[in-house]
Amino acid sequence: MLSLSRYNIFYTSLVCLFSLPLFSTCKTQTVYNAPAGYDFNWPNKFVFSPALHEVSGITFIDEKKDFIYAVDDEEGKLFGYNMQTEKISHSKFGKKGDFEDVSILNNNKIVVLRSDGSLFLFPVNEIEKQNIDSVKEFNNLLPAGEYEGLFAAEGKIFVLCKNCAGDKGKSEVSVQSLEMQQNDSLKFINSFKIDISMTQSKEGKQNKFHPSGISKNPVTNDWFIISSTNKLLLVLDEQWKVKQYFPLDPSIFKQPEGITFNSKGDLYISNEGIDGAANILEFPYNQQ
Repeated sequence: MLSLSRYNIFYTSLVCLFSLPLFSTCKTQTVYNAPAGYDFNWPNKFVFSPALHEVSGITFIDEKKDFIYAVDDEEGKLFGYNMQTEKISHSKFGKKGDFEDVSILNNNKIVVLRSDGSLFLFPVNEIEKQNIDSVKEFNNLLPAGEYEGLFAAEGKIFVLCKNCAGDKGKSEVSVQSLEMQQNDSLKFINSFKIDISMTQSKEGKQNKFHPSGISKNPVTNDWFIISSTNKLLLVLDEQWKVKQYFPLDPSIFKQPEGITFNSKGDLYISNEGIDGAANILEFPYNQQ
C-alpha cells in the first residue's frame, strides 16, 4: 500500500512478511524521490583521502572537465581532485579558516566563501601554483551572520545565509547579491528572501533549513539548494521561488555540504567525512 506525502516528495511502503497463516509482520520502508532526470538511489561515488576529510564546497572549471575543485572547513587551500586518476593536488590561497564554498566567476576567477561572509578572489590561471599570489580578500561586504552557500556567474555572486538574525523564527532564507566591478573589486547590490514555507509539514511544523550549498542547473536553469542540517534539497525556479523539496536519504547523504553541476547537467554532491571517508556523489542527468 502506498501513501504519498503532501508534496509528492517521498512515499512510505509497507512490506509485510508472512510467517504464519494468521500472523504477519510489517515494517515501514521510506522511499526517497529525486528531481526529474535524476536517481538518488544509485550514485557513482568518489571517495576522498584524509586530505579532504572535511570537504565543503565544490565546483567545476569548464576547461578542466576531469577535475572537481573543492575547499574544506579548515585550510586555506583549493584542492583539485582528478576523477580519472583519483589523485588530489592543492594550492594555498590563505591562512587556515572555516571555508564553506567555492565557485567560478566569469570563467577566469575563483571565489571562495568563508563562514563569516568574507570572500577570496584569485585568477584561475594561478591554481597550478603551490602558493597563489594574486589573492584579493573582501571583508565586511555582507551583513553579520554565518554563511555557507555561494554561486557565481556572469559577473554576479549570490551568497546564502545559514544563520542570520533576520531569518530566525521565520520561513525564509536570506540571499545576498554582489557584482564584480571593472577593477576586480566586489560591490554589494542587494539582499532578498527565499520563502521556504512550502517545506512546512502537515502538522504545521517548520522543517529547519539552513543552506550549506547552492548551484544552478545549466540545463533547466533551476536553482538547487542543499541543507546538511536535516538532509533537504530545494529546487527553485529562476525567480527564486521554491518549486519542490526533497528529503535526502541519510544513509547515502551522510553530511551533504557542497553541490555543483557539470555542463551536461550531471549533479555532484559532496559529503563531509562522518563515520567514514568523505566523498562526492555523482548523479548523471537523464533528460526526460
